[in-house]
Amino acid sequence: MVSAPALAELREVCQPNAKLQSRNGEHWAGRLYMRRVSLRTTRQLVRTRVTPDALTWSMVVCGVAAGFALLIPGLTGALLAAVLFQLFLLFDCVDGEVARWKGQNSATGIYVDRLGAYLADAALMVGAGFRAAQGASIGWVSVGLAAALGIVLLKASTDLVDVARARRGLPVAEDAAASPRSTGIASVRRLASAFKIHRITNGIEASLLLLAVAVVDAVVGGHEPTRAAVLAIAVITWVMVVAHLTSILSSSRLR
Repeated sequence: MVSAPALAELREVCQPNAKLQSRNGEHWAGRLYMRRVSLRTTRQLVRTRVTPDALTWSMVVCGVAAGFALLIPGLTGALLAAVLFQLFLLFDCVDGEVARWKGQNSATGIYVDRLGAYLADAALMVGAGFRAAQGASIGWVSVGLAAALGIVLLKASTDLVDVARARRGLPVAEDAAASPRSTGIASVRRLASAFKIHRITNGIEASLLLLAVAVVDAVVGGHEPTRAAVLAIAVITWVMVVAHLTSILSSSRLR
């Protein structure tokens, strides 16, 4: 067995500051705690024959499984979904770290990573819709599907910026280009950012919210808190879809 590399050496190669400090390149939970866990996990994985692509597929499985976990009634399903999304985040950190250390970066890995993010967040909201429909109208499934569609559109609108720039032969847009040219839109964007309301459209935050309302469900003896949360996520998501598209078109990201 190959000896494990030193953490300091591993951190220098696997966790470059440019990525960790990027506005869109790192989730807040990664910076807060998961990168500490992932580095120690990566330290053991780089001694094995496991590939970055295998880890990325593990991430996808965890994310999609979280949506199915919400079909389990009560706190058990919500807790399992939240745990699976923490594993999703762990694998999302580890696959890139192992790829950098082993020099095995690939277009396939990037593609599957992005696909996994779409599938995981959408699956969670579909599962949340079915959970909200327990003992009530099947219409709640439609609310979950609407939230899932909105989340996919949010992610796609961001990724399509890179597609559009690549087809025009432009380099990847820098973070500064995301600032809207309109003063009014920039002010609204800063206000939304201050309240962090956009984070609820992310599967990690949404899974924690659904766990919290599941606790309230257990206390009140019903699913009304979960239904309110699913409806709120759907509404916020579609408001964010419109706001995000407006922000992109009013910024310098497509120039």
